Amino acid sequence: MTRLTAVILTFNEEANIADCLASVAFADARVVFDSGSTDRTAEIAREAGASVIQRPFDNYANQRNAALESVAGSSAWVLFVDADERVTPALAAAVRRAVDQGDAYAGWRIARHNYIFGKLTLGAGWYPDYQTRLLRCGAAHYDPERKVHEVVLLDGPLGTIDEPFVHINYTRFDQFVAKQQRYTAYEAGILYEQGVRPKLRNFILQPLRHFRWRFITLKGYRDGLHGLRLSALMAWYELRKYQLLAALWRDHDRRSASDPQ
Repeated sequence: MTRLTAVILTFNEEANIADCLASVAFADARVVFDSGSTDRTAEIAREAGASVIQRPFDNYANQRNAALESVAGSSAWVLFVDADERVTPALAAAVRRAVDQGDAYAGWRIARHNYIFGKLTLGAGWYPDYQTRLLRCGAAHYDPERKVHEVVLLDGPLGTIDEPFVHINYTRFDQFVAKQQRYTAYEAGILYEQGVRPKLRNFILQPLRHFRWRFITLKGYRDGLHGLRLSALMAWYELRKYQLLAALWRDHDRRSASDPQ
């Protein structure tokens, strides 16, 4: 059985996949778990010696669980790496040491250095930004109820690796906007499914609290104007979440009013 398999989830990542795969060359096997890329992602991955598995994307939790299941019979451990992340030599050594401890842990969380608009961001919630990514097969799975910001459920202790991933998070402002819009739409949909109706205070107090949490509590001020900008943007998207939620309920109420009794 393989000791360690690096798994990379992809969709149209031709710009990132080669460097990402090179950074996990220390793993015993490398698998690109693709969701139907229309660019050269799969071709580049195969040229680099990685296996490619295709699965249509439905949500992040199901995609990661399917990836886990695909290698569980052939690998003792899985290291999940995003295509825009890199594993440094120091982190690779730390991962090998963790795997050497065997069944002592069910999984390991790994710190992450986020580079946003080219700047290392250490405040506002972007550091240490632990990600539970090194998982012992058979002792871990993703909570299927958490379709975004997925959560790992472990059957055993969780260890910590402080050597960070390098995460090339957003290089352009439009990337940041597009991703946050997707997240706010997901989160508004979840609140709607739970029957949560927005209140006036959600539109006023919640964004202000979110800004204070990012900039003061999570020390966004450490990053100066960069941290101020990010904290304000995240507060804005908190407002957008409730605006989208309100729109969902307006549509619901209109449909209910027009349905014959």
